[in-house]
Amino acid sequence: MTAGRVAGKVAFVTGAARGQGRSHAVRLAEEGADVVVTDVCHDISDALPYSLASKEQLEETVALVKATGRQCVAVQADVRSITDVRAAVDATTAEFGRLDIVVANAGVMSMGRAWELSEEEWDVVMDVNLKGVWNTARAAIPGMIEAGVGGSIVMISSAAGIRGHVPYAHYVASKHGVVGLMKALSNELARHEIRVNTVHPTGVSDTGITVGVPIEELAAREPLFGMGATNPLAPFVEPRDVSNAVLFLASNEARYVTGLQFTVDAGGTNKP
Repeated sequence: MTAGRVAGKVAFVTGAARGQGRSHAVRLAEEGADVVVTDVCHDISDALPYSLASKEQLEETVALVKATGRQCVAVQADVRSITDVRAAVDATTAEFGRLDIVVANAGVMSMGRAWELSEEEWDVVMDVNLKGVWNTARAAIPGMIEAGVGGSIVMISSAAGIRGHVPYAHYVASKHGVVGLMKALSNELARHEIRVNTVHPTGVSDTGITVGVPIEELAAREPLFGMGATNPLAPFVEPRDVSNAVLFLASNEARYVTGLQFTVDAGGTNKP
């Protein structure tokens, strides 16, 4: 296998049992990285309108990564728990001896007008999408600093982390929060040559995530949703499109790229 853009590096990807996380893990492996993949692998709240990924799906991700010729280890972990995430990071360094790339991908969403959301609806989205990213970062950073070889942390935000999309204010708030965390960490970690960036997809096909009603019905009910979901280039992007951005930010090609909000949104955040 020829050397790739992240050859010899070790990546840690959360929310990797399906969708974008699986795609990120496979894409990094295709370019030479060994990968540790995590997911919670069970449902965590009735406030989410869909089932989360399974342990079997996480094992499918492992098989897909190994099919590229790279090594892969799966660890069941809930990003809401710092104990879980630290154990997964420890497993990474125990298995591979290093950690170079962190992809904080795990995320959930639901729908509802801001003033009508329950506390559980708010809390589960914020806990996974924002606290989970913080937990992932704070579990990984000490070892990366101690290793002294720099690295890349890529946080998956959303077009909703740039614009005020409706009707899911809790999701929008969480994804904006990820941007703030990224901006602060990119400054704090610059002296350690650890780069921190966010990626902002528009709607992504084949993720397993849903708002619970057909998109057409939601657009009819919430006209501003329809406006927000319309992109100049295409209605959706595919997971691999997002993974290509992750790969760039993880690679040495982006060695001076930090504090960046990288959109993969088919022009959605730039439209009039």
